[in-house]
Amino acid sequence: MTGRAGLQRAALPALAALLATAVVPPAPASATPSCGPTGSPAPTAAPWALTRLDPGAAWRVTRGEGVTVAVVDSGVSATHPLLRGQVRPGRDFNALPPNEGQCDAAGHGTIVAGIIAGREGTGSPFTGVAPAAQILPVRVLPDTRRTNDEGLPAQIGLAIRWAVDQGADVINLSLVTLPRPELAAAVEYALAKGVVVVAAAGNRQEQQQDLPAYPAAYPGVIAVAGVDAQAGHVGSSVSGDYVDIAAPGLDIVGPAPRGEGYLAEPQGGTSFAAAYVSGVAALVRAAHPDLTPDGVAYRLTRTADNPPDGHNAEVGYGVVNPYRAVTSVLGTRSDPPPGALAAPAPLRDPLGWQRAVAVWVAAAGAVLAGVLLAARPILARGRRRGWRPGRRPTPAGG
Repeated sequence: MTGRAGLQRAALPALAALLATAVVPPAPASATPSCGPTGSPAPTAAPWALTRLDPGAAWRVTRGEGVTVAVVDSGVSATHPLLRGQVRPGRDFNALPPNEGQCDAAGHGTIVAGIIAGREGTGSPFTGVAPAAQILPVRVLPDTRRTNDEGLPAQIGLAIRWAVDQGADVINLSLVTLPRPELAAAVEYALAKGVVVVAAAGNRQEQQQDLPAYPAAYPGVIAVAGVDAQAGHVGSSVSGDYVDIAAPGLDIVGPAPRGEGYLAEPQGGTSFAAAYVSGVAALVRAAHPDLTPDGVAYRLTRTADNPPDGHNAEVGYGVVNPYRAVTSVLGTRSDPPPGALAAPAPLRDPLGWQRAVAVWVAAAGAVLAGVLLAARPILARGRRRGWRPGRRPTPAGG
């Protein structure tokens, strides 16, 4: 009896736990506890990146309504005021207990999501580029440490495929991993399904040469480099022929995953530059929903603020321009030729219409002067005759 009683007492806690698991429903996404760092008080002035890009100029056309951006990263907090109501239930692809992608222990993914779709009206001067877009959090990174884990590329590939199947319109990949067939196939799958893929061009490590970063270097992916407040290339940003465009990548600030604070990233990185471009891509998708991924890339690069040489390995076709990307008329073609990248946008002549009017006035003056010269002998003859009609000459012998 004593042995049986002891077994019963030992089994009670396990049975209670089983019953609790069976009876208590899982907490809804909105009740998911926040995790990660808390950050500092909100900035009192708009970050330089927002002032430089001025996405608000494009909001007269669209704020990104109806567009979902998948953030494949370290997770995204759904409780920060900037992201409250902006974050859909997502998925975890790592060993942590499932939190629908809404636990961000590193803080990285939450900053990225805030840059893309942070909402307006929070009392802070910080907003996202596309404040009406939705975020789909897909957690694949436990932290931001560089890793050569052979299992990570396949995991990211699964995350990309899952995001596509959940209806993502844009996928932001602010990460770098090993190039593997599973990852390349997932990127091709996304592009074939009409999803825009934006990725960080990569950050230089100490005493490391510029090497292609993946998935940014895969064909069809929009590879983003970083620039500073003077639009100069950030020294830590990887250079390469695969770089398509650039965006702010230094002295970055964004929402913290826990509480209402903000995190500062003075060293920046191409992760955050990619987030700014993903936000602009969301605006373009909302304004031009029929564009293919190639068409969106064409529009972004065609309307960028080009460097003097048109294109280079440091910033690609230049710094992304939200207003021009959304509003510019690029002809009748919806897409560029397959595999082609846009030539640099021609500089607009601010006095072009005045020059055109001057040309037409000069032409009209020349015509009028010709008419007056031709009419001069006719008028002189009319005066001599007192404006009487002249007699027709009589033929000889008539």
